[in-house]
Amino acid sequence: MKLAEALIERANLQRRLDALKARMNASARVQAGDTPAEDAMALLNEYERIAADLLDVIRRINATNAAAEIETGVSLVDAIVVRDLLRKRQQAYADLADAAMGKTERYFTAPEPRYARVVDVAVLRKQADELGREARELDTRLQGANWTINLI
Repeated sequence: MKLAEALIERANLQRRLDALKARMNASARVQAGDTPAEDAMALLNEYERIAADLLDVIRRINATNAAAEIETGVSLVDAIVVRDLLRKRQQAYADLADAAMGKTERYFTAPEPRYARVVDVAVLRKQADELGREARELDTRLQGANWTINLI
């Protein structure tokens, strides 16, 4: 099994757990005299089986990410951390630019305070765009590697 397939399986198992949880909760209580649509305890047992499968898949993904390299000397784990930090930095630059722009709401009930930007919005947006580009390129490389690396 390729790493990408395991990542897809992980997402599917997580969705199944969420769905089972909703079904369990919906079947946990009924009006006196009625019967639930499903057996909540049977659903709970199924939930536990799927949770065990998910744990196994996550452990194998983590072991693979730690052992495999996207390029010589750069593990998948390191590349994932770099990508995630690029995204976080991109968001910080974009948020700062948005904060400097302020809201455009106008009320004419009292004299409006005047505000001045203390950061260069264009520079911040350009840097956010650059960080986003770097994150997308690295993510593309990671996605490609996921389809070539065998799961441990």
